Amino acid sequence: MKSFSSSSFANNHAELLDLALAAVNRHPQALFTDFQWFLYEARDTVFFTAFSKETLDQAKLENLVAGMVALAPQLTHGFVGARPGQPFPQHILSAISSVELVDDFDSTPDSTLSKSTDIFAHEDLPLFRVSARVRRGGPDAEGRASQILVRSSHAVLEGSDSALLTRSASAGHGIMSDKRNKVGLWARIRSTASAWSMAFIYLSLATILAPKEKPWGFRTLALSRHRLRRLANRLGVRQRSLMFALVTHALNGDGPDKHMSKKVIGAAYTMLDGRRTDADDDFFRVRALEARFQVLDDFVAYVRKVDETVDQIEKKDITRFQTTINEMFKALRNINRVMPFLPGKRFWRFNGGVHVVLTLVPPHRTYGPMAEGMIEPIYCGAYHPAANICTFCPGRDFVTLNFSMETRHIANVPKIEALLERVEAMDLPVLPRRAAAGQSVDEAI
Repeated sequence: MKSFSSSSFANNHAELLDLALAAVNRHPQALFTDFQWFLYEARDTVFFTAFSKETLDQAKLENLVAGMVALAPQLTHGFVGARPGQPFPQHILSAISSVELVDDFDSTPDSTLSKSTDIFAHEDLPLFRVSARVRRGGPDAEGRASQILVRSSHAVLEGSDSALLTRSASAGHGIMSDKRNKVGLWARIRSTASAWSMAFIYLSLATILAPKEKPWGFRTLALSRHRLRRLANRLGVRQRSLMFALVTHALNGDGPDKHMSKKVIGAAYTMLDGRRTDADDDFFRVRALEARFQVLDDFVAYVRKVDETVDQIEKKDITRFQTTINEMFKALRNINRVMPFLPGKRFWRFNGGVHVVLTLVPPHRTYGPMAEGMIEPIYCGAYHPAANICTFCPGRDFVTLNFSMETRHIANVPKIEALLERVEAMDLPVLPRRAAAGQSVDEAI
């Protein structure tokens, strides 16, 4: 498994505190990187939820929040009165945590997931909330006493942070770009020119083509890791290719009436990569890649085509697209400084032809005091106003699929497991595997 630690490039929180206090009268998000600024302005949010054997009360929950902040000091950034790297006073801990008593956990976790717009309602509170739903009468037949739910602005938490926190490990971000590994001058000029062009094109197209706000839904699905590994081996493909194919094929639908596309599904997918450059964002570890999956009705042919596509993409320089995207965020932020009314509301609903975003977060394996009593499956996902998102969250025994998307696609989620069962029942010929085929989810990261 590739490392997703941020310890390589140190950060000085004392220095950041002085900068934050000096900037507080100007803008509470002044210290955000351009990528953080983009996700904050879009009101992107992330969630983490799992059941626990422990019966939580307000005091225990506040202790949990304090522990999170100690391990992930970026949670102290981005709001009015922020003191980066400093522990929260009691009134802040109380304001951002809550406990609710419930009779059962029916329909959870799905019924507890949302766009989390309330996170942004109070400028003087941190950009995250932690809640617990506690079952009256103690644990149920499955040993579940509580449900823990963490909701945050995507600007201060990403999937690798969630994975580190479940291991009770430090999730603090250092300076994530590597200033020693410089992008060439011509490549930088080309990326900057492309980024400014993209910024103006997207701003223009969004004004004309952005759709109206659509009905939105959230849903989760837990699948056995062993089951996916076994089928990927039989098909001779990567596990992530199998998961990408299951989701996109099922959501797109069978027959002539396709929900996404009849010919090519435009997808973006994310992964971690250790080859950092000086053009990378100073906060985020994640790297985005573009993919176009040719639509084929035969699922076996389709999953192998998806695997070929993934293989071709990852043999190329995967830094180029993210470098251009980072420059576009910078361009948009500079435009916003001069013309604060841009980007407008319609911009955030424009997806640029991307049908689905597929995000594979690092394995969530529970260790230590932060995860005491926590039970698999573990659920982790994200919301963006223009993106149909499926987040894949691997644990020890399960991979959870976490959907945030238009309700018309949510209605097709049950087809994923039905498709999986149908393919498992096929008499598949044994094919020689490529070196990466059958790769575990851990290795894929």
